[in-house]
Amino acid sequence: MTIGFSIKFVGTIMDLFIPMLLSFIIDDVVPTGNMGKIFAFGGIMVLCCIIAIVGNIAANRMAARVARDTTERLRNDLFRRISYLSARQLDEFTIPSLESRLTSDTYNIHQMVGMVQRMGVRAPLLLIGGIAITFTLEPVLTLVLAALLPFIGYFVYTISKKGIPLYKKQQEATDGMTRVVRENAQGIRIIKALNKESSEEVRFDGANQELNQCEQRAALTMALTNPLMNLCLNFGLVAVIFVGALRVNSGITGTGTIIAFMSYFTIILNAMMSVTRIFVMASKGVASANRIGEVLDTPTDMTAEEKYAAKSTPSPTPKIEFRDVSFSYNGVVNNIDNVSFKLMPGQTLGIIGPTGSGKTTLISLMMRQYDVTEGEILLDGRDVRGLGRDEISKKFGAAFQNDFLFADTIRANIDFGRGLSDDAIAKAVEHAQAAPFIAEKGLEHELAIKGANLSGGQRQRVILSRALAGMPEILVLDDSSSALDYATDAKLRLAIREHYLGRTTSVIVAQRVSSIRHADLILVIEEGQITGRGTHEELLLTCPLYKEIAESQMGGALLE
Repeated sequence: MTIGFSIKFVGTIMDLFIPMLLSFIIDDVVPTGNMGKIFAFGGIMVLCCIIAIVGNIAANRMAARVARDTTERLRNDLFRRISYLSARQLDEFTIPSLESRLTSDTYNIHQMVGMVQRMGVRAPLLLIGGIAITFTLEPVLTLVLAALLPFIGYFVYTISKKGIPLYKKQQEATDGMTRVVRENAQGIRIIKALNKESSEEVRFDGANQELNQCEQRAALTMALTNPLMNLCLNFGLVAVIFVGALRVNSGITGTGTIIAFMSYFTIILNAMMSVTRIFVMASKGVASANRIGEVLDTPTDMTAEEKYAAKSTPSPTPKIEFRDVSFSYNGVVNNIDNVSFKLMPGQTLGIIGPTGSGKTTLISLMMRQYDVTEGEILLDGRDVRGLGRDEISKKFGAAFQNDFLFADTIRANIDFGRGLSDDAIAKAVEHAQAAPFIAEKGLEHELAIKGANLSGGQRQRVILSRALAGMPEILVLDDSSSALDYATDAKLRLAIREHYLGRTTSVIVAQRVSSIRHADLILVIEEGQITGRGTHEELLLTCPLYKEIAESQMGGALLE
């Protein structure tokens, strides 16, 4: 940027010399009739033009490269920060807003950085330099021009002050439209199945109209700068011509001086227009920079807290322990209320309950995606709030019902950047019951985004392979076998018992009683509270809800 600014400075100085040389040639050289001098100074003017043109082209190319590199680094930094936001912080910003900040906001920064480099030196230098040179040529006419500057400055300041908040609202409206588009893209099958295309068009039109109105208000406000600048400067131009004509007629000022002054006035006029364009672009850029800054300046959440680091429990130490845990997403109503249980190393925990009862919330708290509102969660006797992100992540292998597959090979989706051996991947594939179809397709088979070229059961088995491949201390299966048939589900549970029992503590969230009937401890969750706990046989006798679910799914066969 420094080199580009230096080149811009030299090129702009050359532009400012040209009218001065023209004035000197007309008033001082032409009257002498010396053609040699005329050609010599004409040649100097041509040289100044060449330096100005070449310098501006070179500087503009450098400006484009710097703007590109700046935006690239900014996007990388922003993406990295987003990747390390906690679940609570993601909820606060929302995914559509983060997508908008990563795309349209960084593009506004790109335009601002490019504009500032191209015009940030040239326009102010032409403006200030032009006024300074005209003052040396004709002070009286310069005072006419200078009288306009306070008005111009007031207009630019006032409009820019109003423009920045309007551009921020525009970007927030962009977030809203991005959210609607994202929801429609993800739910397109449901929309088509229920024939709701028309209602979604109306919803999109509402978001689009809101964005359009915000853009219109911002654009109309900032568009006032051009006509107001033109009005002021053209009034000044009329005044300059009138006063200049009187002074030429009186013999006070030379013709060459007036011609040069008019050239400088044109330069100053264009410079002022460029300055207003910079203000318009800077207004958008500042609004976007503030939004990006909100994310970059967000403090790191879910760090290891020193006051919990030294806490421990007496031997034997449970692998997982919840102590009177309560949690609320919105801080008003508890989504989890007074939950307590212990799970020893190598044991299996089953969690079952109606949709929305808080099963997945328990898993999220266990993996410290959120911090508890009340109570404690301990892993190996240590409060999770005293453990770092990496330490917690290494303990868990998780497979969720709606987990994500990337547009990459099956191997890459299972390995997930962990550098696992072929043997570990092969064993995980076999235990997850994915070997039959992967043998047919191959580990190097390219998956579409979200694994769209696989069936639901195949996707879940690849996700299960990913969870098993790292031989985790704690295996979390959150309704991850819902797309599997009963036979495959039974083989999966048998493989987990045979190969992971004793070495891995398992937490299984399921809708099927058959998936958790062999667990050492089963929790029945209803409206965020434990309404039943015990083994399969105990719950059949003590928990009406569990018995009702069991009977509805398997009838008498499950009660044997």
